[in-house]
Amino acid sequence: MKTITATELNDILASHKLWLDGKGGKRANLEKAYLEGANLKDANLENANLYGANLELANLEKANLYGANLVEANLYGANLYGANLERANLKKANLEYASLELANLVEANLYGANLVEANLYGANLENANLEGANLENANLEGANLEGANITCTILEKKVEKQPEVSPCKVENVEGTRQALEKLAKEHGMKIDSISLSFI
Repeated sequence: MKTITATELNDILASHKLWLDGKGGKRANLEKAYLEGANLKDANLENANLYGANLELANLEKANLYGANLVEANLYGANLYGANLERANLKKANLEYASLELANLVEANLYGANLVEANLYGANLENANLEGANLENANLEGANLEGANITCTILEKKVEKQPEVSPCKVENVEGTRQALEKLAKEHGMKIDSISLSFI
């Protein structure tokens, strides 16, 4: 894992901005970069490559990560308050204890992501892919899950009990929808549309 200094990071962000503006520059490539605790508040990392990057405890408040590649990135405890993660690829990313309050996760790919104890208060997860994600003890109060794929997703309230897992194999679609709506209501959520795969 490569350590990136503050100066190097600023240079990468400046070059990335030029690239986004069509004025030369270079797309930010922070693959497997060591950025633990980095201050990236308000940073523009649209379509940046952060594959496998270590962003543990990083400050990404209101950062623009639209379409960014965050596959297998470590965002443990990161601050993503109000961040734009629309269409970002967070497949198998670690977001344990991360703050995603009011974050935009529309159409984000969170397949197999770890969201244990994450704060998703008021987050927009419309049409997001949460298949196989672990949301155990996550705060989903006020979150929008309209059209989200929650197949095989682990959902659990903040009480001592076994995790509740959304169905992977569905035989009674209507009954399953009612069960999921009941579960969502317990979490303070509303599900208007559910995508379930048949296996």
